[in-house]
Amino acid sequence: MNAVERDVSGATAAHAQLLHGLAGLTDAQVAAPSLLPGWTVGHVLAHLARNADSHTGMLLAANRGEVGAQYPGGAQQRASDIDAGAGRPATEHLADLTDANSRLEAAWAAMTPPGWQGTGSTFAGSVPVGDLPFRRWRETLLHHADLGFAYDWSDWPAEYVRLELGRMTMQWASRKPMGLTALPAAALALPEHERLAWLVGRAAPAGLEPAGIF
Repeated sequence: MNAVERDVSGATAAHAQLLHGLAGLTDAQVAAPSLLPGWTVGHVLAHLARNADSHTGMLLAANRGEVGAQYPGGAQQRASDIDAGAGRPATEHLADLTDANSRLEAAWAAMTPPGWQGTGSTFAGSVPVGDLPFRRWRETLLHHADLGFAYDWSDWPAEYVRLELGRMTMQWASRKPMGLTALPAAALALPEHERLAWLVGRAAPAGLEPAGIF
């Protein structure tokens, strides 16, 4: 299994686990605050659906030999789409997210070898299309925990944690002066799941300042 196949498998499993965890979702839960400041559970769910569609668009463009924008309307479109969808009933959220995940999984399955070699355009710049499945895996796992239900960062799969720790540790180090790029001893002493949760801004262990990545 190559990296893309691994990441598609991980993201697909994360989709299934998320939808399983949302079984029985109520309108009251949708309207309740999530763990993300200023966002309800409905905001998180709307974001997850529109993020899936944004990946689908970049993938389909790459298969055509084009560079697709993740959000063609920019940050304003992204924010307005989330706000517009946040207040829907639970049944509409579940149907939307299920359909968006299915479209993305179909796009992964339809990718050609040249398509996987393409690039997409995000707010942060160009991104290799081959990295999009990992990014969706990340997005799904982090925001599943952000819903504030039974699932949290301690439930993230060990393989994802191992891979993401390498990425986030490098990203953290890249923001530090030369010679000061080792993680703090207090961070290295943490279990891997908690260390990653700190790096991605989902945990605040005693004795550590925020990692400042997210």
